[in-house]
Amino acid sequence: MVRKTVIFFIMLLFPMSYAFSQTDVLKQAKATLKNGDLKELQKMVDKIIIDPTTKDLAETWNVAGKVEQRKSAQQMENAYLRKPYDTLTIYNSVLNMCQYFLRCDSLAQLNKKSGKINKYRKDNQRAILADKGNLFYGGVYYYNRASDTDTVKLIRARDFFNTYVDVTLSDMFASDNLLPRDSVFSQVAYYGVLAAMKIGDYASVLKYAPYAENDNTVGQYAMEFLAQAQKKTGNTSEWLKTLQRGIEKHPQDDYFFANLIDYYSNEDSFDEALEIANSMLSKDPDNFYYLFIKGFLYHRMKLYNDALTFYKRSIDANPNYAEAYSNVGLVYCLQAQDFSTQVTTDIKDPRYTADQDELKSYYQKALPYYEKARELKPNVRSLWVNGLHRVYYNLNMGDKFSEIDALISH
Repeated sequence: MVRKTVIFFIMLLFPMSYAFSQTDVLKQAKATLKNGDLKELQKMVDKIIIDPTTKDLAETWNVAGKVEQRKSAQQMENAYLRKPYDTLTIYNSVLNMCQYFLRCDSLAQLNKKSGKINKYRKDNQRAILADKGNLFYGGVYYYNRASDTDTVKLIRARDFFNTYVDVTLSDMFASDNLLPRDSVFSQVAYYGVLAAMKIGDYASVLKYAPYAENDNTVGQYAMEFLAQAQKKTGNTSEWLKTLQRGIEKHPQDDYFFANLIDYYSNEDSFDEALEIANSMLSKDPDNFYYLFIKGFLYHRMKLYNDALTFYKRSIDANPNYAEAYSNVGLVYCLQAQDFSTQVTTDIKDPRYTADQDELKSYYQKALPYYEKARELKPNVRSLWVNGLHRVYYNLNMGDKFSEIDALISH
């Protein structure tokens, strides 16, 4: 019984002693900020920012930020004096400083008593604003040196760009009204999204892409990434909203239109799909792609004559659109297939010759469209090879059938 009691008191006293030592480290770091050895200060910071007794104190993060500020200032001084200096140290220290000061400000606001002034804010605001541009340059530095598979550099680039956005929108600068005066804000947000997409960080994309979607240069791409992230994370309702908003904001970008049409057609919601297609055609009646899509919807609905009408209108609008030629050929083949279920197979039947002639007429109509598709895109065999194989066979075009058959066999 005595032994258990002694152990209990030892366990109780140990954290108290440990807490005192870490608080003491914080005080020591604060006292030596201006002239202390940076390596020793960093060792102290490494302890106090993770210790349970100090990690939630505003003072801890203020000290950590001041240490990073000193590191950056030291390198800047070397540059001014034409001594060797480390650009990466400047960038990384500025990033750390900004993140630490934002954390400090958040904790100070959370814990301050009513009517009290946040004693850290004024000095830290000044420090962040003086170096905010280096968040952008640091992000560019890492992004430009990263391959698409260089996760380490891409994560670093993302952090720089995201922190730039966080600073601009922080309550810390609410009275400064930074956003309206920041001409690169939306593009910086986009660069962060771009880096995040490459590493599959969809949470960052969902958070930061909306800040870039109104940009005149990159807004449409930011919305594409946002839609992709929403789809990847299974948020179908928000994905559809983004696609609808994308059509309204960026009607020239077919990504939003194509994905909406694809979704509704796959769901057999053809009324909704046709409504979207008609809306786009009302704004641009001669757009070959919109005409093609309307033909495709009728095609899916098995309204083949209507499909042919719009596919051919698409060709009229763009005579080099191989996909439309291919689909016209396909529709004629589908009509032949449907008709073949009705024809008589009795050669003695008076209708036999007429039925065979009509059946062949569909393949004869398909023939020039498939051949045109091949002429326009000879390397995209999926547009014509199977179609021509079928047409040549049914029209008994031996030599041409053999040539296509050899292509398929190899």
